Amino acid sequence: MANWNDPNMAASGFGAGANAMDQAVDAGLRSYMLSVYNYMGSGVLLTGIVAMLAFQSGFTASMIGTPLMWVVMLAPLAFVLVLSFGINKLSTVAAQAIFWVYAAVMGLSMSTIFLAFTSTSIAQTFFATAAAFLGLSLYGYTTKKDLSGFGTFLIMGVVGLLVALLLNAFVFQSGAMAMAISVIGVLIFAGLTAYDTQKIKSMYFYVRGTDFVGKSVVMGALTLYLDFVNMFTFLLNLLGSRE
Repeated sequence: MANWNDPNMAASGFGAGANAMDQAVDAGLRSYMLSVYNYMGSGVLLTGIVAMLAFQSGFTASMIGTPLMWVVMLAPLAFVLVLSFGINKLSTVAAQAIFWVYAAVMGLSMSTIFLAFTSTSIAQTFFATAAAFLGLSLYGYTTKKDLSGFGTFLIMGVVGLLVALLLNAFVFQSGAMAMAISVIGVLIFAGLTAYDTQKIKSMYFYVRGTDFVGKSVVMGALTLYLDFVNMFTFLLNLLGSRE
């Protein structure tokens, strides 16, 4: 019977071949994750540029109190739904185009923060969020601990958070409750950043070598984009200096 640990077997090239395959998989994973981060970062940058231009041009102030405001506020949700439920029917190019349009429309929606908060506090909160996001995403990418057990808990937390936001907006209108929601929101999306990063990393091993890789990159970027934007928004509500 052949010995699996026989040094002659490794010398024959079997071990070298396996090592080369591992290296190829690692290189593919790094390229895949880099593409996800590039799309996500570019989307955040596009959102920020559009938000500033909309505010500086006076567009943001002009849409306040008009039906256009509701269109701008709800349009990003429509794009997310199209990508989430229609990704299998979309081509990679179409998915990419929808992602960029979504990021731009999200910029119009988020331009209203310049009416409520000082530019300094927005910038400070952005960089604080970026630093936290990088640390949390790095943890999710490198940890050997399986974070999937937290997924259901965190998603249920998002649903509860949405209900609490609606109740406080239309029923309670409590400043203390808004503060508590912001704290919980930061914690939930901090956890989702690590969880989603690990999930996106795992997804690579299912889609590598298939035609779905490009669309998987877009969906991964969208997921991390939403984690970043929501964490930033809740942190801004918590720490931002109002105008």
